[in-house]
Amino acid sequence: MMIARYIFKRLLAALPVVFGVITIAFILLYLLPGDPASTMLARSGASAEDIAELRTELGLDDPLLTQYGKYISRIVQGDFGRSMVSQEPVLKLLMARIPTTLELVMVALLLAVPIGTLLGVIAAVNQNTWSDRVVVAFASVGVSMPSFWLGLMLILFFSVTLGWLPSFGQGSFRHLILPAAVLAFGAVGTITRTARTSMVDVLKQDYIVTARSKGLAEHTTLFRHALRNALIPIVTIIGLQFGWLISGSIIVEAVFSRQGLGLILIDSVLEQDLPVVQGAVLLSSVLYIFLNLVVDLVYGFVDPKVRYE
Repeated sequence: MMIARYIFKRLLAALPVVFGVITIAFILLYLLPGDPASTMLARSGASAEDIAELRTELGLDDPLLTQYGKYISRIVQGDFGRSMVSQEPVLKLLMARIPTTLELVMVALLLAVPIGTLLGVIAAVNQNTWSDRVVVAFASVGVSMPSFWLGLMLILFFSVTLGWLPSFGQGSFRHLILPAAVLAFGAVGTITRTARTSMVDVLKQDYIVTARSKGLAEHTTLFRHALRNALIPIVTIIGLQFGWLISGSIIVEAVFSRQGLGLILIDSVLEQDLPVVQGAVLLSSVLYIFLNLVVDLVYGFVDPKVRYE
């Protein structure tokens, strides 16, 4: 019963955030330069009368609040509008791209979490030694290195020079290795730093000192007692990394020509396809909120005190 109540509370807390994202996506249309009707008819050589007629058809002449109400109504019904370029439903275009982006993000996360956690534990156990300094330096490089530069360097080395891996595209696991490694690199640095700090604090606790003084095996002390109690900050930072990975996938997909949400967003910005830009921003944000909600639920199971508050 307590668990169900906790899940219900987290779902309620997510609703205002989703509403805020929808509102921001609507305002985005009015912040971008240009007129949507003119953009849609720009390639057809339409007259001013045709543009005015389309504006009326799209409801662009209605008061702002009326347009906002209609926009909310359409979103609730799953209608994101149509692309100005292809005239296809925006939701259909985006849903076709989501699996590619999720595949990249999840593989990057599966790489980043165990590697970052393990490096953080190694650094914490060997605090103030050469191995600690090497791990900290590696984490700092991971956090600060631009993903587009790393992607180009990996393509140059593994694809052009060695010919081991494809440089762009998708369709097989080999196509996923380089982009996932690039996307995971920055997350590894962040998770490593968080895991190290958390483990250092836990290793100073009295119960760890007592466990060691009683002769408990070191690996049992570290992974059964210390790491278990150090997981809460790590799980929290993993939730934040979802947002970084989703936004970072935009650049990575562009570098490796992967047909995901990031690439269609860049193409739509260049083509001024405003409904697709709107939909991509909205869908990416909702996806991030959903993934963070999952992490919040995991957080409740890691720390029972959160679940019962």
